Amino acid sequence: MSLSPLKFCANVSWLFTDLPSFAQRMRAAAAAGFRAVEAAWLYDSDLEELQKTRNEAGLEVVLLNTPPGDLKAGELGLGAVPGRESDFRQGLEVAVTFSKALDCRRIHLMAGRIPEGIDRGAAVQEMEATFVENLKYAADVLSKEEIIGLIEPINTRVTDPRYFLATPHQAAAILQKVGKPNIKLQMDVFHWQIMDGNLTQNIQKYFPLIGHIQIAQIPGRNEPDSPGEVNFSYLFGLLEELGYQGYIGCEYKPKGSTDAGLGWIREYWSKH
Repeated sequence: MSLSPLKFCANVSWLFTDLPSFAQRMRAAAAAGFRAVEAAWLYDSDLEELQKTRNEAGLEVVLLNTPPGDLKAGELGLGAVPGRESDFRQGLEVAVTFSKALDCRRIHLMAGRIPEGIDRGAAVQEMEATFVENLKYAADVLSKEEIIGLIEPINTRVTDPRYFLATPHQAAAILQKVGKPNIKLQMDVFHWQIMDGNLTQNIQKYFPLIGHIQIAQIPGRNEPDSPGEVNFSYLFGLLEELGYQGYIGCEYKPKGSTDAGLGWIREYWSKH
């Protein structure tokens, strides 16, 4: 039995960043051979220009994040932040507006950070309860638009010590409490490897929950074929064997120019 090839999308918040606008980066991604893109936040861009670019380039927009909140105040998502429920709902509305206009079917519902000066152990219970309620609300909103909501663990050892959602195990427990089929797990290999390792077993265990995947090598968060801890050739084979049908987001920091670092994906495409 031949296995279906994996589908990759360019994260235009991380790739082609020598180009100032997201529309330019989208065109560059299409020129490099990508048929799909994802981004963190496009909300400062002109939506009509993004629509036009998407249509002209023949791209699928795969994923957007909910707005981060007040970045200057150190916020990075509001989903699990007590007292910010109305702001989370407003941000969700913005994300849905952009997603519908761009025919994007996945929104990463960002959990947010534990407030300064509060111990993680003291904050977890209240923040989890807030997150579960916000996710239930989001599930109902998104189901009407046929959009999948995603939650993503972000490592607290290197990237963000105060981020609330830190491990796949924590995320799976929250998803069980939410109990909505259109809220799924976003697996970023970079974060999972740093927090827990054990990638094969964790992928197999949580595969039914996974709605999106992102990749970067560890420890430098560079191209998958750069020196590091993860054997991506093996990992891609594992995902093929498991029958993964979603997209894999290329969310990494190119060591040089984005184009110069795309040898790994051109090799994959040439073999499939």
